[in-house]
Amino acid sequence: MKLTTKIVIGLIAGAVVGLVLNMTSPDLFKTLDTFLFGPLGTIFLNLIKMLVVPIVFFSIALGVAGLGDPKKLGRMGIKTISFFIVTTTIAIIIGLVLSLAIQPGNIGTFDLSGAEYEAEKAPSVVETFINIIPANPIQAMVEGNMLQIIAFSIFVGFGISMLGEKASTLLKVMEQGNELMMYLVRLIMRFAPYGAFGLIATAVGSQGIDAIMAMGLYMIVIVLALLIHASVVYGSAVYFLGKMNPIFFFKKFFPAMSVAFSTSSSSAVLPVSMETAQKELNVPKQVSSFVQPLGATINMDGTAIMQGVATIFIAQVYNQGLSLPEMITVVVTAVLASVGTAGVPGVGLIMLAMVLNSVGLPVEGIALIIGIDRLLDMTRTAVNITGDAACAVFVGESERKYSPPASTNVSQSL
Repeated sequence: MKLTTKIVIGLIAGAVVGLVLNMTSPDLFKTLDTFLFGPLGTIFLNLIKMLVVPIVFFSIALGVAGLGDPKKLGRMGIKTISFFIVTTTIAIIIGLVLSLAIQPGNIGTFDLSGAEYEAEKAPSVVETFINIIPANPIQAMVEGNMLQIIAFSIFVGFGISMLGEKASTLLKVMEQGNELMMYLVRLIMRFAPYGAFGLIATAVGSQGIDAIMAMGLYMIVIVLALLIHASVVYGSAVYFLGKMNPIFFFKKFFPAMSVAFSTSSSSAVLPVSMETAQKELNVPKQVSSFVQPLGATINMDGTAIMQGVATIFIAQVYNQGLSLPEMITVVVTAVLASVGTAGVPGVGLIMLAMVLNSVGLPVEGIALIIGIDRLLDMTRTAVNITGDAACAVFVGESERKYSPPASTNVSQSL
């Protein structure tokens, strides 16, 4: 049985077990969650997170060292960031349009008496850019500050490239370190079906059918928007820009998407998504090593969709209409917030608080969606990393004319 099949079985089994236990025996669920589901999910999550920092450091440094030409790095950077900004803008527009058409906040009644939420302060875009350069790279690695780790890795890779033969030994050590990390990823992925089972059982079992039914239409709108964005926007990007069959793309990248769904963390699933892109989609390591870690930090298309849907939903619940200029403000604020809040824990809700403040909607409305946000976070994380991979495919294809490959994979070409 293929690993993908095992993971899907684990996801389905976890959802069924969690839901059945929540409906029939909540006390038994709490016991099993404490001693079985929770530990299974946490162990798997920690095993993957353990590799994130060294993989990002080794892969980006090696990728930059392999590029050699600073112009190539700049060219790739412009393409990557432009792709992320455009797709994030499209994502939030899709969310706004669908929520305006379906109106999830106008169907049903919602209890606003207990709607209390205290928004956390998020760093501004300027602060984020200033903090990209680490004063202490070791501290950045300890804290898992991905933007600072990426910046330091780029400097190290550039230095290795410029030193040439003088740094050949260090280059070889880093290549071996990268190979070791990839081996450990493959080893840990054998535990993925059990980890996915535990994570999903906990997520579904803790929410229960009542919370899902109460917010059913809101959830449907978000999932529908995510499906449209992934299939139409990413599918088109892969087909027209990446010159790859979208069916081939989604089929090969599905294992990483399923792990992202269970972990709800773009950074945590990064080792798996990078190896899948390199091994299954044949994205050059130099491209994958640069694009995907950056995307895991600043590319939040799935989260942007949630911003759009949640903003309209909360406006409808509180019976406050939004004008066209206010909707444009929502789009601009959400796109800028996706960069400004990069690497902040609970980034989705912090971004949403910023968006609501920008158009004068009550931030307390976030309390209405917190209950089922954990389930939706899984779906939008899967979309986020798919966008990173689609961008890597596009950048990889666009760079081929500058350094034609020795051979091409016929199965993926159009």
